[in-house]
Amino acid sequence: MSVISAARPTRPTRPARRRATDIASKTVVNGVLGLMALYTLIPLWWLFVSSTKESGYLYTGTPLWFSHFDLVTNIRDVFAFEGGIFATWLANSALYSLVGAAVGTLLSAMAGYALSKFHFRGREGVFNVVLASVLIPAPMFALPLFLLMAKLDITNSYWSVLLPSCVSPFGVYLCRIFAAASVPDELLEAARLDGAGERRTFFRIALPLMSPALVTVFLFQFVGIWNNYLLPSLMLNSPSLQPVTVGLVQWRAERASGVPTLMPITGAFLSLIPLLVAFICLQRFWRKGLTAGAVK
Repeated sequence: MSVISAARPTRPTRPARRRATDIASKTVVNGVLGLMALYTLIPLWWLFVSSTKESGYLYTGTPLWFSHFDLVTNIRDVFAFEGGIFATWLANSALYSLVGAAVGTLLSAMAGYALSKFHFRGREGVFNVVLASVLIPAPMFALPLFLLMAKLDITNSYWSVLLPSCVSPFGVYLCRIFAAASVPDELLEAARLDGAGERRTFFRIALPLMSPALVTVFLFQFVGIWNNYLLPSLMLNSPSLQPVTVGLVQWRAERASGVPTLMPITGAFLSLIPLLVAFICLQRFWRKGLTAGAVK
């Protein structure tokens, strides 16, 4: 009996099977994440490598590795082309993005705080409308906004891009969730008992507590405005008012009329640098803001 029992194969224990399952699931998840990272990073790497090549060598050699390196000359040519219009486009993009993101973040904080801490008739209806607008794609608003700005006679001006950029339904939603989770009602009541008005209570107490969410809203709004193409292309006709997205598309379309092929590629690479700097500088606050309201 002892010989038979010794020869019988032993089954793996439950912890060993669970460990094997965890390893397999982690391998699959990490493999999918790796493929997604490659899908995102390979076009960026190609853009960087292509912007470093000399004119005429864009489609020669290995497309994902350096050859005929001449990045400094390409950057100088981009800023000197057409009287330095590229620097004007960058300045316009910075103006639209910084002002729109800053004002949009402040308005979102005010609206989210009011929807979270004040009780009034129709509050849930207003929030449902804001939440529904988050689900509507942004290009659906382009034509109504153009007709509205044309009615106000402010098309082809800075206001036609800045005013729509100051509205962020997602920012209102995130600020309401974060205000409900991070701003205690007892603290607000104590401030009111000490004689602080609603404006002082909001700016001195609520706003600092909501800073992680505000940084997240600012970052998302900044990136969205910087990458926006449809709205400024409809609103603006003058090249001196256009952002970098519209200008690069025009360069690409005018390649047959004398614009070098490397111009839009190098310009696109340069236009990504402010976004990378913003993400690197604000990523710590951005991660905190994304988890806002996840645990109550």
